[in-house]
Formats: sequence, C-alpha cells, structure tokens
Amino acid sequence: MIEISPNHPRYWSLVIRERLVKGFEEGYVVPQGLIAHGRGECFDYLLGEVTIPPALKAIRAAAATLLISKYPVISVNGNAAALVPGEIVRLAKLVGAKIEVNLFHRTRSRELKIVEVLRSYGADEVLGVEGDDLTTIPEIFSERRKVSLRGIYRADTVLVPLEDGDRAEALRKLGKTVIAIDLNPLSRTSRAASITIVDNIVRALPKLVEEVESLKKFNVNELRRIVTEYNNEEVLKEVINYILDRLYILSKELRLTT
Repeated sequence: MIEISPNHPRYWSLVIRERLVKGFEEGYVVPQGLIAHGRGECFDYLLGEVTIPPALKAIRAAAATLLISKYPVISVNGNAAALVPGEIVRLAKLVGAKIEVNLFHRTRSRELKIVEVLRSYGADEVLGVEGDDLTTIPEIFSERRKVSLRGIYRADTVLVPLEDGDRAEALRKLGKTVIAIDLNPLSRTSRAASITIVDNIVRALPKLVEEVESLKKFNVNELRRIVTEYNNEEVLKEVINYILDRLYILSKELRLTT
C-alpha cells in the first residue's frame, strides 16, 4: 500500500481505495467490488462524506435490534473484509453474532482468504465456507443463495453490509430482520431492508459498535421501544431530502462564485 500523507485533502478516500486495492491484489476483493465502491463513493459525495442525522437514527435502531436478537448473523463479502474486518469481529463479539462469508462471485480461494483476514482480527469461527453445512435460499439465483444452516439460514437478524437487493428481498420474505449499510438510498437493498444505514461502512461500523456499547445498559423494553419507533421508509425520505437540501445550498454557493 502506498504511503499517503494525512495532509492530503482526499486522505481518507485514498486510504479506503488502497485497502480495496490491497484486497484485490491479495485475491479476496474482485474487480466488480472496486466498481461498486466507486458507485458508492459518488453517493458519499452527495452526503458530504459525513454520517448524517438519519443515518444516526438507523444506527441506533440497528444497535437495539442486534442486542435483542436471539440469533444475529453478520454477512461478510470481500469489500467488507478489506475495509472493516476489526469492527466486524468486535461487533460480533459484543452482540453474540455469528460471522458468515457470503459472496456473489464465490470461489474457494476467496472464501479462505476472507476467513484468514477475519481470523487475523480475532474471529473464532467463520461460517459459510465449503465444508460448512450449506443450504440454499429460494428466489436467489446467484452464488449468494448458498448459506450456512448454522448462520444466515437460522438467523432472526442479518446485518448485510454492502449488499445486493435480491438477497435482501429474499431474506425479508423469509421473515428475517435485515440491517443494510448502503450509501445509495434509492437501491433495492435500501428499500427492502428493515433498517438501512445510509453511510460509508468505514464510518457506520465503528459508530454501530459504539452505539451497541452505549445501549448495553438499556433493558429489553427500552431497546424494543427504540426498534418499534423506527420507521425505515421515513428515514430514507429524510436522507433524500438531506441530499436535495445540500445540493440546493451548493448550487447557490456556485452561483455566488460565478
């Protein structure tokens, strides 16, 4: 990974890109994942590259949901393993969640490399690899349909960072609570999920860990109230309105400087 000066105006963006490139060179991030990141970064520009208030609402609801879930599972793909492996492991330990590899472009080599990355950050067990007890989810026609009987298949709540819409929709149809992290508030994933955190995963996961630690002192009834009062459709509307307001302000600023 090249050395990047912290004084560079695009420091964090470049750090993220270098992490993904490193994952690509090591064989667990695919070219399609690089394209997906670029698309997400476009939406991050629209947000101002900050965690906005609607995302904080979603993070709080997601933390409460994970804490009251009986069998939470965190799904991991190549990009997530490259960007936030430590936070994934930390979150799993805090809420007693299983970690499962689930890939659209699935190969044995990628599975094992992602497992290796997660274990290097302290994961005790990683599900979803060949040799695990795998089954398939109906209505999914990609390799993502393969899930662990001890993981996503059994889960009541699934955290799906950097997800695709087909599986989010299928998991909801199976009665599961789906927590998505997606920078695009218009995507099928965002609209299908129970709780959508519209934020960059490198900001959202650390904040989710912090919120879980903060809410651990709450009782079950208080946590359930947080979840019950959350409305994902309203939060997505807030995100879109935030973007519209920000674009309007930026357009006025541009007019003043021309």
